[in-house]
Amino acid sequence: MSLGRRILLKAWRAGLPILAAASGAGVWAQYPGQVQKDAKQAPELRAVAVLEWTGELGKPKACRIIPVSVLAEGQLQDGGIYLARPQPMALDGETEYELKENGKTIGLFDIENAGQELGSWVGFGKWRALPAPPKPKMAAPVDVDDEDDDKPVLHRKKHPGDTGGSKTSSGSGSGSSTTAANEPAPDPDRPVLHKKDESASSPAPATGSPAGGTSGQGAAQEDADRPKLTKKQEKNPAEDIGHVDSLPDISDPDRPRLKRGKSTSSGPAIAPSLMGLPPDMQQAVAVSDARNTPDHPWSYSWANPADEAKMKASMEGMAREALGLTPPAPAPKKSAARPATKTPSGKVSLKALDKPNQDNPNTALLPDEQFRVFELAYGSGATMVLTAHTDAPGKDRKYVTLIAQPDLYGDLRLLMKSVTDGAHLDETPRMRLIDAVDAMADNRGELLFELRSDSQRQFALYRVYRGQAEELFVTGGGEWGTASN
Repeated sequence: MSLGRRILLKAWRAGLPILAAASGAGVWAQYPGQVQKDAKQAPELRAVAVLEWTGELGKPKACRIIPVSVLAEGQLQDGGIYLARPQPMALDGETEYELKENGKTIGLFDIENAGQELGSWVGFGKWRALPAPPKPKMAAPVDVDDEDDDKPVLHRKKHPGDTGGSKTSSGSGSGSSTTAANEPAPDPDRPVLHKKDESASSPAPATGSPAGGTSGQGAAQEDADRPKLTKKQEKNPAEDIGHVDSLPDISDPDRPRLKRGKSTSSGPAIAPSLMGLPPDMQQAVAVSDARNTPDHPWSYSWANPADEAKMKASMEGMAREALGLTPPAPAPKKSAARPATKTPSGKVSLKALDKPNQDNPNTALLPDEQFRVFELAYGSGATMVLTAHTDAPGKDRKYVTLIAQPDLYGDLRLLMKSVTDGAHLDETPRMRLIDAVDAMADNRGELLFELRSDSQRQFALYRVYRGQAEELFVTGGGEWGTASN
């Protein structure tokens, strides 16, 4: 368990009280048909946040993390205010978040410090890559020598002069070993290693030395051919330390002295801050859990690719109709006279002067279109989300968000439709899909949306269940500038 997860777990085990969410926001609603889980298997804490950054994936220029929710005792609490002292618990230092993309972990984010931006708490830290998986350990070979084993065994070839494994007999008078009769005579030109005789190599005591001490010459001649390792004598490196000499005219011991060196301040490093809502800002789901959980991909695999194209075309038609991009049907054109022409074979063919209308209203492009297909639970089928808007600037721009599923007959079934414009964002905010996330820790995915208005923004979790899309949780929100820019 990582240090961040231990901190998240320690805060809950301390028995701190649960703070209620802000009135009118952050109310947890139990969806119909929820299966009661075992309390021993349910995680004690699970935090969901949104990481926002500019720059490359994994190497952001500036980034921030915004807490969304904290699951405590089976209920969702507002991550921006839960156990705030003064920063919320979801932004405590050294808390680790796993960055998710479609349910797959793409990196880690460690929080170093937190601060307030326009009335809301945000965290700053470092984006870290995933650790490399450990290499599998090779099992040590087992040396089994079985005489009854029928497997072939490799043996080393005997060379002339090899004495290993041969039987020797010591002579009666000389003490030397003799080679067995069944082995060949040793090669006289083969080099042989001999063990050094310590008694013969020890120097004899000098005659003129008292108490039998050895002379200096004898010690120098002892094993003169033996190689010796000599340690390299390093030169004293130049000291990179600034010195300040005391001045003769000043004797104050409390006078500050300037010294060169690294600062010993232990304050947290301030990460690059992301302010406002830049147009190139990217978003990703971040999850911090008290226990390690495997990845749960949310992508849906179509049995027939033609079904995906059919569903997408149907949702795009609904989006164009909601945005007012479908023009009225054109009036039928009168066909002009078709003159007769002759082909090279001599036959007469008729060619119409008028051409078919190529302006198909159902093929108009949707600006900023985003189409995603999820499998929010194992075997639950496809859940499709489409978001788009018009090209009109400012107050005249319209936004649409659709959630749909295919029915039993293969037709499109619309579950939710949200339509708004730039003039009514405070009443009906724009819904921007971020990703799917398991906020309730029950192996079911919720759709995480960002709700942008003119003066603030919030984050909302939607549960799709039994042919309905219900709002499960909404954060308190904060001031974030103009969202219609």
